[in-house]
Amino acid sequence: MLPPALVEAIDLAGYYPALVSDVVLAAMGDDDVVSHLVHQETTFDQDTVRRHLTVLVVTPTKLVIAHADDHNEHEPGLAVVTATSETVPLGSVRGVMLTHVVASPDSYIRGSLGRELTLTIGWGAVSRLDLVPATCGDPDCEADHGFEGTVASDDISLRISADADGDQALAGALAFSRTLSSAIGGGQGLRP
Repeated sequence: MLPPALVEAIDLAGYYPALVSDVVLAAMGDDDVVSHLVHQETTFDQDTVRRHLTVLVVTPTKLVIAHADDHNEHEPGLAVVTATSETVPLGSVRGVMLTHVVASPDSYIRGSLGRELTLTIGWGAVSRLDLVPATCGDPDCEADHGFEGTVASDDISLRISADADGDQALAGALAFSRTLSSAIGGGQGLRP
């Protein structure tokens, strides 16, 4: 059974809460919830409005990712949702990255951490390869030096804005990221 706070967050998101709750519960197994983050997003694609809901749950042993979104490309007017879950052992989570967006940094107040952040979690399922032509530093050189680049693990990335999602959503995302960072960083262990 999901804890009341997680059920309430899924219900408040308003995107097929019974379905989303069941998908999360099926992925969690018998584990207890240590921390959770529910993030909804709406995107616009030409004349189509698409809703997305992502639920992240940290248990004592794993990270559960559940994502549901509209999927009615084949039959317009027919409501179809695709809901996918993934369960990742905490030991497999390679990194938690937070990008803080701070307006007017010259008047930044210590401890405020801005009004927006992007939470990126990597566990190696998806990698991004960014390539650029390699150069030798000689501006007149016309030789082919191949390519150079970077590989980045970028399995899930969520943008949370206090202005769009509310101060509580931003605080919740920060709390969730701290819990997950502690879980993968050799902390004292996780307890529900």
